[in-house]
Formats: sequence, C-alpha cells, structure tokens
Amino acid sequence: MSSLISSLVYSISPTSFSGNSTSCPRRRSTAICFPIARATTLLHAAKHTVDTYIKSGMVIGLGSGRASGMAIQYLGHLLHAGALKDIVGIPMSVASANEAAKAGIPLEKYEDGSQIDFAFDDADIIEQKTLIGIIGRQNMQGEESIIQEKSILNAADKHVFMVTEKQYKGTLDGSIPVVVQSLNWMETAEEIDDMFLGDAEVWRRSSIGQAGPLGGDFPLITREGHNVLDVIFTSPIQSLAEVAESLDKVNGVVDHGIVYKFPLGAHS
Repeated sequence: MSSLISSLVYSISPTSFSGNSTSCPRRRSTAICFPIARATTLLHAAKHTVDTYIKSGMVIGLGSGRASGMAIQYLGHLLHAGALKDIVGIPMSVASANEAAKAGIPLEKYEDGSQIDFAFDDADIIEQKTLIGIIGRQNMQGEESIIQEKSILNAADKHVFMVTEKQYKGTLDGSIPVVVQSLNWMETAEEIDDMFLGDAEVWRRSSIGQAGPLGGDFPLITREGHNVLDVIFTSPIQSLAEVAESLDKVNGVVDHGIVYKFPLGAHS
C-alpha cells in the first residue's frame, strides 16, 4: 500500500512535474509539487489524478470536497465516453455518493474487508515534513462519517490527497476533529483538555453553527451515534503523529481526523 498526494496544480507525477514547479518533495511513495497558483488548477489536479491513477476494472474510493467532486464528475465523463469501463465507486460521504450517482458511476457500499484499488480525497491540511493529513475539519451533517472516510482511505492500495499549496504547511495550527462515545463525552473531553493543557481548547461540535464549548442544545450526532470534539490548538502543533498517538490512548475516543498510518512496506 502506498500514499500519494496530488496538489492542485497543472500536472504532477511521483517523479516529475510538467509545469511551473521547481521541486517535487517525496516521502516514501508520496509526491507533491507546486507551481504558481492559478484559479484553474483545481480542475487540472482532479483530471490529473483520474488520468494518472485510475484504470478500467478498478474499485475506487470517492472522496469529499471541491476537488473530489470535480474528479468524480470527470470520472463519470470518461465512463460515459467509453475511455474507462467496469469502474465501481465506494463513496466516502453522502455528498460524494450523490455526485457519483449524477455522474453515472456504479456504486457499492463500504464494508469491512472491502477491496479498494485506489482512493482520492480532499484534505484540510497536510503536515509538510511528514505528509500526514487532517480530514473532517469542515462542518458536516449527521449522516457524514469521519470513520468511514478514514476507513476507505486506509483500505485503499493507494490514495491521493488533493490540496492547495496553502494547505501544505510546515507549521500547523487550528483544529483536529475527534470522534468520541457520546455517553461519557465530557469525561473524554476533560482528559483530552488535560493532555493538551495550555496548548488547546476542546469544544463539542454543534449541529447548528457555533454553540459554545458544550455544543449547545443540538450537539452533532454522527451516523454511528457519536459526538465530535474539536481540539482547537492555540499553540503550534509540533507533531501530528504524536497528537494522533496520544488521542488513540484516550478512553472514549473512537477515531480522529488525522490520517497518519503509512504502510510498513512503503519506501522513500
């Protein structure tokens, strides 16, 4: 299994870039290259991802977000034109399922053990030195699932994140979503708050706008019946991997939005 990152650029590959880029940093089987940003680069990145990594007969994990939506539309166009065939999509969200249905992409539901050849997705941010990503920062509806999105990415033989240069950062800040059991969510929140004391605030996500640290009268309930805590860092995040490993040890934490487990067999 390998992980690949596709930036919102004219064209990239794991070893080269045909455009206005000066470098293509690599880590293991991951590549990311940046030219001068232009408004049209998002569509180019979506097309490049589909053209480069998707072949007939594949099972594809379909991500969420603006770039992923464009990639889904383009994939549907290629299927309709006959350039690709026998593609099956596994959507990561209700939004990607709806987009794929409109594009005419045959769909299957994700299940544990699903064999996925390739997946693409938008990421909220990428840690420059490690290429670890964060997903799930954006407000989501109750039927969406960070757990499913992350499970599909981890199940894929290869996956690509499509990000802008501004989302590829050496110094990280902002929030990390954490999915927690709803019954004792406050005890879990207090343990996380103590863990990052002085560096972060912990707010329960509301289903309706901003509602304060406790999530108001209508806290977000995920499709699995869990709450979402936003761990909002007020100091720079020194290491996403260390944050992820710390969160994994907290009782009541079901999952989080850090995608950090690279395959043991990957190489630089």
